[in-house]
Amino acid sequence: MKRKLLFGERMLLGDGTEPFNAVIPFRLKGTFEEAAIKHALFRIQEKHPWLKALISRDQKNTPWFEVPEKNISIPIRVMTRKTDEDWLHESKKEWNISFDGHKLPLIRFIWIKGEEVSDMLFVFHHCICDGGSAMSLLREFLAVLDNPTVDIGIEEPILGIQDVVPQNLLASRKQQFKAKFIGRLAANAIKFIPTGKKAIERKEDYLIHWKFDKELSKQIITHCKSNGFTVNTFLCAILLQAFLKVRGEAAFNKVSCPVDIRRFAPQIKDDHLFAFGLMIVLSSNKKIGFEDNLRFTQESVDRKTAKLNPYITMMVMESAHDALDNFTKLLKNGKSSNDCMFSNLGRIQIPHEYESFTLDTIFSPTVIGPLGNTTTLVTSTFRNEMDFSFVASEGYLPHSEALAIRDEINQTIQLQLDSLITA
Repeated sequence: MKRKLLFGERMLLGDGTEPFNAVIPFRLKGTFEEAAIKHALFRIQEKHPWLKALISRDQKNTPWFEVPEKNISIPIRVMTRKTDEDWLHESKKEWNISFDGHKLPLIRFIWIKGEEVSDMLFVFHHCICDGGSAMSLLREFLAVLDNPTVDIGIEEPILGIQDVVPQNLLASRKQQFKAKFIGRLAANAIKFIPTGKKAIERKEDYLIHWKFDKELSKQIITHCKSNGFTVNTFLCAILLQAFLKVRGEAAFNKVSCPVDIRRFAPQIKDDHLFAFGLMIVLSSNKKIGFEDNLRFTQESVDRKTAKLNPYITMMVMESAHDALDNFTKLLKNGKSSNDCMFSNLGRIQIPHEYESFTLDTIFSPTVIGPLGNTTTLVTSTFRNEMDFSFVASEGYLPHSEALAIRDEINQTIQLQLDSLITA
């Protein structure tokens, strides 16, 4: 089984030498045998062909996912657990370890082994997996780890754009012309956007992690529901304000927000391995107060989300493979134009109690790569607690400013909730 990488996947893969890694850490309470972990990893490989795939290249140097005849197991690294912070240090280490996609699968597993508590990390190359895919894989891995014979099904993998975009659109001459026209227009425009001779020096990468307890998390959710905006909008508006307060004139007043493509393309199932996503960019209105900005931001989210079209977007991108090098150069060497990427995975629907162990914590995933500004805030909710992972690099956002932004986020949330109580 093999297929060419889609445009977005090729962009994330690059030439295959630079890491663009996603790390999914979680904590289990229980005792485990390495053989059981290896079996669970084998079973998810059995289900998902691209977890076995290597990267091959044709005569035009175009990359392909190719599943070898003989299965290559997911590499596993075992280390002794010493502190509760080991997962954090190992996450940062794994960001910078490249995958050798020509010889090994684009996934590996780290077991930080303790007597009664273990921290475990899935590490993926981002070109095979988005946040939704990662949570499905984690759910399946835990199910098999608990019950080695459980049925987790078999994925029918996406083999190309034809498995996502409806055939009537692919065959439409009008849609084909529209996609090619937009693709050519974008490709030519990219050529004239000025870029530096080399990428901005990232310097040291870092991770800031924090969590809200159940009571505070519940208050936030209740506050948002009662006022008619989503938690995502609430946090995004607070994040924009925090950057403006801390960075002042250096802030761009722009946050990019991934949108799960599965909301708009039902052909992509929850358990499909897929890395292509949609994106909206949000800004605050500096002329109005925070409460009005919440409504402004929600209206902007609703309006921009309604315009998203995954099918034409994919058709446009697939018509522009020859512009990939210029687009990648722009992302790497162009001036940063947004403050942060903000991703909210929402409530993670994975069981907490199992027969043989307990899933104590899922830490919000982290991802970092070479395509421009690395500043990313990911939040998720598990066991009714909101969890935050804030990733950035000194070359884009000094660590001291990131800490100040975190504090500003937390203070603003508390102020909003306190004002609700006193109102």
